[in-house]
Amino acid sequence: MVAPGMTIFTAPEKRYEGYIFDCDGTLAHSMPIHYLAWKKAVGEAGGQIPEDLFYSLGGVPSRQIVTLLNEKFGSQMDPEALATLKEEYYVDLLTEVTPIEEVVRFAREVALFSKVAVASGGTQPIIVQVLEHLKIRHLFGAVVTSEMVKHQKPAPDIFLEAARRISVAPKLCRAYEDTDLGIQAIRAAGMEAVDVRRMGE
Repeated sequence: MVAPGMTIFTAPEKRYEGYIFDCDGTLAHSMPIHYLAWKKAVGEAGGQIPEDLFYSLGGVPSRQIVTLLNEKFGSQMDPEALATLKEEYYVDLLTEVTPIEEVVRFAREVALFSKVAVASGGTQPIIVQVLEHLKIRHLFGAVVTSEMVKHQKPAPDIFLEAARRISVAPKLCRAYEDTDLGIQAIRAAGMEAVDVRRMGE
């Protein structure tokens, strides 16, 4: 538990060889923008995506979200087409994405002495655009996204692949997430997990 008045981003007592960060909701304050894009795309398709449901699906790839919506609400939306449309709307709103300052500052600090990577449930073109927009792409030795692994969070694949790409053993990595699925994935990968939702506790 973090001591009162402190945050989880004070200088770490132990230095890890690798630090791995989720992107949306961890490095980037982008989830509200994602929801706006989803709401527009799903609405045009005649479906629905309640805001609380959207946030509960943090870390789930877009096509899978459409499938889940179809199952829950009996809709027949095309997962491929709708996921593509949603990404287009998100890119249109990309300039509204802002950094989560405390996490980004910490990433800059640890990049000075360790290897760092991104492990995101998003897609490579979009996540790279977000990192470039935030002017932090250069910090990361690897950016691993959903299409690069077979199994998605809460499976450990994406974090294991990120560790592999920066040549650091999983047990020597610390990873940062903002979703329950992400935290499960980190722990399944054998890494120390940090939940950024606890900032300021």
